[in-house]
Amino acid sequence: MTSECKNEINTGAKDAIDLGLVRALLNSQTETKGNLIFLLQGTQNLYGYLPAEALKEISLFTGNSLSSIYSVATFYSQFRLQPAGKNIIRICHGTACHVQNTNAVTIALYDELGITDGGTTPDSLFTLETVACLGCCSLAPVMMIGEDTYGNLTPQEAVKVIKAIRRREGASK
Repeated sequence: MTSECKNEINTGAKDAIDLGLVRALLNSQTETKGNLIFLLQGTQNLYGYLPAEALKEISLFTGNSLSSIYSVATFYSQFRLQPAGKNIIRICHGTACHVQNTNAVTIALYDELGITDGGTTPDSLFTLETVACLGCCSLAPVMMIGEDTYGNLTPQEAVKVIKAIRRREGASK
């Protein structure tokens, strides 16, 4: 395994996890061939991300090397190696949004949140993700936070949304 791989896997949450949860998932399986994606999905459903300790348990159970499991986990965008924030912000960078200056909205979000694409704020309130398309082209530029869609955004409007969520959550910048 490369040192980059080891560093990425070891940068999860610092809190200990309950390995009994992933062990129960693994023990519910009768066969190990071809079920890696299922095991990763189940593990992420349990913890909200793929903790390094859980990946090691999966490696032991399946006989797959940790580096091959890491390769699968990083290939598919659905998997997270670090905990996500309470509010996941998806900012669209599809063609319609690009033409309507989603870059300016994204930069305003970077500045307001103090993170970049894929990052989570230190208070774990927000995770920011750029996506290829949200399917709301008529609302360009658009972002989703959880299940809520915000369209026809300006950088200022996007920041107002973030500030409103912070107020609602009782958090400060």
